[in-house]
Amino acid sequence: MADLDALRSRWLHALLPAREGAGHPDPHRYADELLRRWSEPQRRYHTLAHLTAVLDHVDVLEEHAADPAVVRLAAWFHDAVYLPERSENEERSARLAERALPEAGVPAARTAEVARLVRLTVTHAPAGDDRDGQVLCDADLAVLASPPSAYAAYTAAVREEYHFVPNDAFREGRAAVLRRLLALPRLFHTPYGRRTWEATARYNLTGELEMLSPGGDPAP
Repeated sequence: MADLDALRSRWLHALLPAREGAGHPDPHRYADELLRRWSEPQRRYHTLAHLTAVLDHVDVLEEHAADPAVVRLAAWFHDAVYLPERSENEERSARLAERALPEAGVPAARTAEVARLVRLTVTHAPAGDDRDGQVLCDADLAVLASPPSAYAAYTAAVREEYHFVPNDAFREGRAAVLRRLLALPRLFHTPYGRRTWEATARYNLTGELEMLSPGGDPAP
């Protein structure tokens, strides 16, 4: 179970360094609203546990970031709007950040950067000089390099989130996602990610794709 008090403290660690000026609203109200969103019942993978993991990975990669506070804010917002049956979750999450952050005291330039980073999680393909984008994308995809049991739990949670999709359609759609990821020149863009996660993630993705192919084990 997620430690909500610890997450509220991590929200302050993200928000307060990004603020400018004084007289802003209580930051805890924004934390509570985001925690409510991340706790919605339709979520099985994109949960508080995923948020915590992404924040943990941002901490690991922090030295590579140009503006760690902005990356942490983007981590908080990147799946803040999430409905499995909708395709515009990242866009809606970015727009939520664009509404909430100025009110919370974050200046326009940093708000725009948070929204840009959230939208970048559609493709997970940051530019070579986009250090903040590289950190967020690597932190979001680090689950792909999980040990076998954790990777199996991840794939089961993804399947449960898409419980309304028939097995054959899920296999086809999930396989397409895996092929797209495997076709990328690299899954991870930070030096740490390439060194520590790349090989394991490709092994996991290849194994899952084989399981989804005709004759493989049934989808969970």
